[in-house]
Amino acid sequence: MLSRTPTGLGVRQSSAALDFFMNPILEDYVKYETRRQFFRRFGSVVGTAALASLWPGLARANTPGNLGPHFAPKAKHIIYLHMVGGPPQMDLYDYKPVMGEWFDKDLPDSVRMGQRLTTMTSGQKRFPIAPSKYKFAQFSELMPWTAQMVDDMCFVRSMHTEAINHEPAITFMQTGNQVTGRPCLGSWVSYGLGAINQNLPTFVVLVAKPTNTEQIQAISARLWSSGYLPGEHAGVSFRSSGDPILFIQNPPGVPSDVRRRTLDGLRELNEINYQIVGDPETHTRIHNYEMAFRMQASVPELTDFKGEPDSTFQLYGDDAKKPGTFANTALLARRLVERGVRFVQTYHNNWDTHSNVSGRLPSQCKDVDQACYGLVQDLKSRGMLDETLVIWGGEFGRTIYSQGELTKTNYGRDHHPRCFTMWMAGGGARPGKIYGETDDFSYNIVGDPVHIRDFHATVLHLLGINHERLTFRYQGLDAKLTGVEPASVIKGLLA
Repeated sequence: MLSRTPTGLGVRQSSAALDFFMNPILEDYVKYETRRQFFRRFGSVVGTAALASLWPGLARANTPGNLGPHFAPKAKHIIYLHMVGGPPQMDLYDYKPVMGEWFDKDLPDSVRMGQRLTTMTSGQKRFPIAPSKYKFAQFSELMPWTAQMVDDMCFVRSMHTEAINHEPAITFMQTGNQVTGRPCLGSWVSYGLGAINQNLPTFVVLVAKPTNTEQIQAISARLWSSGYLPGEHAGVSFRSSGDPILFIQNPPGVPSDVRRRTLDGLRELNEINYQIVGDPETHTRIHNYEMAFRMQASVPELTDFKGEPDSTFQLYGDDAKKPGTFANTALLARRLVERGVRFVQTYHNNWDTHSNVSGRLPSQCKDVDQACYGLVQDLKSRGMLDETLVIWGGEFGRTIYSQGELTKTNYGRDHHPRCFTMWMAGGGARPGKIYGETDDFSYNIVGDPVHIRDFHATVLHLLGINHERLTFRYQGLDAKLTGVEPASVIKGLLA
């Protein structure tokens, strides 16, 4: 007797055969296989199932990860705040007071150790040290609001990556690989854990507009693509002006019942095509049409801030009232997770400070400082911080030496992959923790390095996911977010 299982068709009478169908080798194909296709192939499958019954451990060894958490999670939601361009760690969170004695002196070769440089500074005759011009207490004077919540935060000062330019670096940070086309973290979480609210996407993307637009990096939907995962796990991008999602409203003269009948007709046509061809993208199309229809009712209420009290805008700052600002997206992120969205990805651009640090960095920090404080405190006051992991960081750090002209009041900084700082709050991250250590130049890691793969493994762990078991069969490989190289959960970051 055949029955529908969480992963497709299984054989009820034989647990070994059921184990076989849950093996990643067939998992994602069987998930979308049609009845006709299944019976056409069933003869050869029975023989293989019999083999599996003789060695059930083979089938159980790689149970796929998209069946919910593998163990009790700390976090149910993630809000990931990505600072596009690479914030300068020594100007914000990794204070190096001894550098004041090194102003305009050359970076020692013993520190650089032949490190690869970008073409923007590799031709410089000198690499003069540029100490941070900003005053520090616990952290930079540019982050006064953030400094008030250090007891809620977990800092990682020893992040590192191999990528040295923006395109591969941001792709690496978001997808676990420098090559484009892989699923991003949000898509893996959607695939692994599924939806909480059926009327909103599992994975939402918000792109905030910075106040200063001196040097904007190009970002696009490739960063929130589902890659080789089924298409319904891609991020849904909300716009900062006009309708949050294009065409979510019915065209003039088209009432809701007509829209519903139209979608029903499209679904029937797509289902016919799916039965004939069995293309997973057709399944994605059906899913997306239905989600769009349900969002017609849920999204307008979600994006209407009129019901928020004045105290909310005092907490996040007045910019929260302005669509498209970082503060506005931070408040929207809270409203999204409050309504069951599992993963919210926010991008804030213009952190690529190759020059004019004093002219750009203050406005960048002002955009995000109070808003980040407001988000964390808002989640905390609503009892949501324990189950919501907030992540803040860029794709790499910046150099201690100046790119271009150096003065006491201004300087620039080039890309630096060897060490950079990120922080987390809530969701099982250890509060009040500073993890990792860099040298006096904030150039090399001298204690507790954290690679991007380790960071991803740790984030998945907080969601109750074993990164080794969250797999998808692709081109003969059980593909993972953390890839084929070693990755470890960083226990020192866990509460």
